[in-house]
Amino acid sequence: MVRFENVGMRYGMGPEVLRDISFHLSPGSFHFLTGPTGAGKSSLLKLLALSHRPSRGLVTLFNKEVSTLVRDDLPAMRRKIGVVYQEFRLLDHLSAMDNVALPLKIAGAKDARIYQHVAELLEWVGLGNQIDAKPPTLSGGEKQRVAIARAVINRPQLLIADEPTGSMDAEMGLRLMHLFQELNKIGTTVVVATHDLDMIQRFGNPVMFLKDGLLTTRGPEKLPRHFSENGA
Repeated sequence: MVRFENVGMRYGMGPEVLRDISFHLSPGSFHFLTGPTGAGKSSLLKLLALSHRPSRGLVTLFNKEVSTLVRDDLPAMRRKIGVVYQEFRLLDHLSAMDNVALPLKIAGAKDARIYQHVAELLEWVGLGNQIDAKPPTLSGGEKQRVAIARAVINRPQLLIADEPTGSMDAEMGLRLMHLFQELNKIGTTVVVATHDLDMIQRFGNPVMFLKDGLLTTRGPEKLPRHFSENGA
């Protein structure tokens, strides 16, 4: 599903924010990604989401090497990936229903089927009475739930979530993590970036730990209990 081989990434002429990253994710696996603030987690997620390309090394997604892709190949590849961004990226002029429906419309699904699925999912994430609300009228936690629903509505092959529960209470956060688990059970490969060590310990999935641009994979029981803001 995903393979990184000696990957480095820098912005412009700056120093590398990711160094010699190598790992592979099997189809249907579920990993957490964590580490100190500034360790490079967002940059790694951008590579997984095909919004950036590496400065060096090989990135392979869905058995295709990213550096060989031409621009016309990218839309079809990205449709296989669901992404939950910290900044939500909702369209303010569309309702919650229409924001969530976008991936299905792009994929060519019929309207009747689209709205049935979207309504059911919004009900499940606690927004059944907000289907017509537009993002400017929603709270941060509600926007986050709309963004998550949009990312999972078409059952992507790869789901990438950046601090997906950061704007909601513990009960709703747990409910959404169970949604990710259910997707994982039907074959979606899941990567969740989070600082919530209690959640990582609770679910027990393998952990990719990033520090100073270097990546290691370990069990949740091997994580340090606290990360400092300076990356120590």
